[in-house]
Amino acid sequence: MCIFWISSLLLFSSCLAFYTPSDGISELTDANFDSKVMKSDGIWVVEFYAPYCGHCKNLVPEYKKAAKLLKGIASIGAIDATIHQSIPSKYSIKGYPTIKIFSGSKSTDYNGPRTAKGIADAVRKTIGEVIESRLKGKKSGSAKNSGKSSKKSSDVVILTDSNFEKLVLNSKEAWMVEFFAPWCGHCQKLEPEWKKAAREMGGRVKFGALDATAHQQMAQKFMIQGFPTIKFFPPGSTEGEDYQGPRTATDLISYAESKYEEPTPEVTEGTGKQVIEEVCGGKQLCIFTFLPSIYDCQSKCRQEKLEILNDLATGFKRFGWIWMEAGSQPDVEKAFEIADSGYPVLVAMSPKKLKFTTQIGQFSVEGIREFLNSVGYGKGRVSSIQTAHLSNNSLKIAEIEAWDGKDKELPIEDEKSEL
Repeated sequence: MCIFWISSLLLFSSCLAFYTPSDGISELTDANFDSKVMKSDGIWVVEFYAPYCGHCKNLVPEYKKAAKLLKGIASIGAIDATIHQSIPSKYSIKGYPTIKIFSGSKSTDYNGPRTAKGIADAVRKTIGEVIESRLKGKKSGSAKNSGKSSKKSSDVVILTDSNFEKLVLNSKEAWMVEFFAPWCGHCQKLEPEWKKAAREMGGRVKFGALDATAHQQMAQKFMIQGFPTIKFFPPGSTEGEDYQGPRTATDLISYAESKYEEPTPEVTEGTGKQVIEEVCGGKQLCIFTFLPSIYDCQSKCRQEKLEILNDLATGFKRFGWIWMEAGSQPDVEKAFEIADSGYPVLVAMSPKKLKFTTQIGQFSVEGIREFLNSVGYGKGRVSSIQTAHLSNNSLKIAEIEAWDGKDKELPIEDEKSEL
């Protein structure tokens, strides 16, 4: 018999818990709801209950049957709304039990009979809707979230207590962040403008949204007092600055544009396929530089040439920059028709058109800048000069070890007397 009371309700509620893991029903909390339900690719049935609720107790046997009936088809969960109040508040839960069916970002109220068959029929209907949506090329859960302010969008990043530091505070990119409450009328009015601004900025400044009623740690950290509160976070900033301007997409875009600075790309060693895809993907041009062998040009010499490339990268920020040691990627050199002599060699490639052209001239800041200006500007510019198609329309890239930054010497062979 559970009579004693601890400072929190945890022990007391555990005595009144309706379900155990063996029932196939997941225990949901404010802390795990997003990771288990909202980030799931499957369908979830969620009961919001109170331990003292008589109707909730009556539902228990049928809900357990539903879990067995839907095993492997849909996930079944339950959340004690007297203990975990942020999620019930987010979905405006007014009575118990309340059952909701979640599919991606979409949630719908279940108002059918409180029987295993009734719940299973509702899941079957949801599965049909998901399949139909995917056949039409839409993402599951793209529909409006039962009138609630969802903020889910391919352009707006959903922020939480768990991902805020990694995504925003440790980011090399600038962020606009809205702290909102689902019940806030001004937040709901802002939502389409926020999505439009995020879409127009195209990721140059990231747009994020954090439900401050569900993720209170970050809301308290930044002393959020009202909704919506909008803050701008420059790259690497841990403080953020308040945005006090008008809340139209045009004004938000204008403010974000005024804060935006194109990041300087890194000149990256081409050590494998994934590295090159990350550096070159979506770029107008990708600049490949083949530096002399470390045996011919030691670390000081190589660093001087890399400095030239770094200086150029600050002026050509929309290009990808790759360097390779001569002979380290023979198939790439072959594709670019590079002769086995005369390094360094610099090649400009259009990832989209799979065309390339090789610099002829001095390997210097001025010489390369003149070359890049000639191939990099104007519509179709790269195809208006002497170019060649990549052989086989691809680059065969080997996985190699990165340079350790040190000098290297040729191995000394032992002299052996000939008998």
